[in-house]
Amino acid sequence: MMPATTLLERHLANLAVALPPYRRCEPLLARWGATLARRLTNGGRLLVAGNGGSAAEAQHLTAELVGKLREDRQPLSAIALHAETSALTAIGNDYGYDEVFARQVRAHGRPEDVLLLLSTSGGSGNLLAAARAGRETGLSCWALTGPAPNPLAEVCHEVLAVESTDSQVVQELHLVSSHLLCEYVEQALPDCLPVPEPPTVAPAVVPEPSTVAPAVGPVRAGVEVVLDGDVGRPVEA
Repeated sequence: MMPATTLLERHLANLAVALPPYRRCEPLLARWGATLARRLTNGGRLLVAGNGGSAAEAQHLTAELVGKLREDRQPLSAIALHAETSALTAIGNDYGYDEVFARQVRAHGRPEDVLLLLSTSGGSGNLLAAARAGRETGLSCWALTGPAPNPLAEVCHEVLAVESTDSQVVQELHLVSSHLLCEYVEQALPDCLPVPEPPTVAPAVVPEPSTVAPAVGPVRAGVEVVLDGDVGRPVEA
């Protein structure tokens, strides 16, 4: 007899439970996409970080923005802080693991940049420190987390919280969120790009009227020679 519940069925059942509340996240994703499109085309950047599987998903997001999701477009500045392995290990060795992202945020972040932090638990110490550093530096701090309330959701300006107790389902819907966020960015890009000015046409140059008086009467070619013996009778040579 086949078991009443398989691993696949249980996993899909957990995913199905999380989908209805997740549908309510669409307005937030659309707004985030429009904000990112505007800021990234104006010279800002997106800083992203996560731990473990969330780090992989964060790096997936930056790859889609620097590269492309669907159609060819301009590259957009997005940096995965956990991918800076030399900086990550040096900071961890010198300042402790909780500072591995916060110090990079202080180094790279500028006002009007966006910091996006991914965590299934919402309780990672290094992400909480990064969020505090982001707020102090003037960044907009967003989070993708599991169920709220959680510490990361409370310290960030905005959060997309996946309502599931299954961390695998949370990560799977974080990946969906990353793809949708990129789609909304690319959808909003045409409204953010500067409109090229029409080419400048040089005015036609009208020559000044000539100030030299036109010749009056016939013009003779050659040299006139006057003979002494025949005054008044020029001879054309």
